[in-house]
Amino acid sequence: MMKLTIGSEAVFFLSLIVAYLYFWRSGHIQQQVAEHLNAKLTGLFTMFLLSSSFTFWRAEKNYEQGNSGRMKMWLGATLVLGLVFLFGQGHEYYNLISEGVVVSQNEFASSFYTLTGFHGLHVLIGLLIISIMLVLMISGALDGKDSSIIRAVGIYWHFVDAVWIFVFTTIYLLPYIL
Repeated sequence: MMKLTIGSEAVFFLSLIVAYLYFWRSGHIQQQVAEHLNAKLTGLFTMFLLSSSFTFWRAEKNYEQGNSGRMKMWLGATLVLGLVFLFGQGHEYYNLISEGVVVSQNEFASSFYTLTGFHGLHVLIGLLIISIMLVLMISGALDGKDSSIIRAVGIYWHFVDAVWIFVFTTIYLLPYIL
């Protein structure tokens, strides 16, 4: 079921990226990116998100080995890294809004907020699910190595991280590459 969900989400994000690229061709977005976005700072927050894939993978491995203590530690680290990423996105939104870049301003603003906002929502949903898993682990409700929940959530979390690679490349790096 999770793979079916990921498939539909992949089509959704691909559509948003294609829409962004369509607007990008007009040339107005390139100027807006240069004026308003900080690729280096967002790159730093990107590293936190991508590191969370590693920590979740470590949580999965410790779960498979029956080491619930270390799994809880790695899940906690995943939560912290994901929250740092969301903080970074919120900081960027705050700066953009302070500069007068609001969703209804132009193609750049509407496509930027839509693409990054939906990704942020997916990160938030993932963090909520991971938090629930952590609570279940602490309460003892997820003991053993036979639960498919960890694997399903892992597929989702790694997908969210992979999507961000494409989003970050499209929005923050593409203007400097081309």
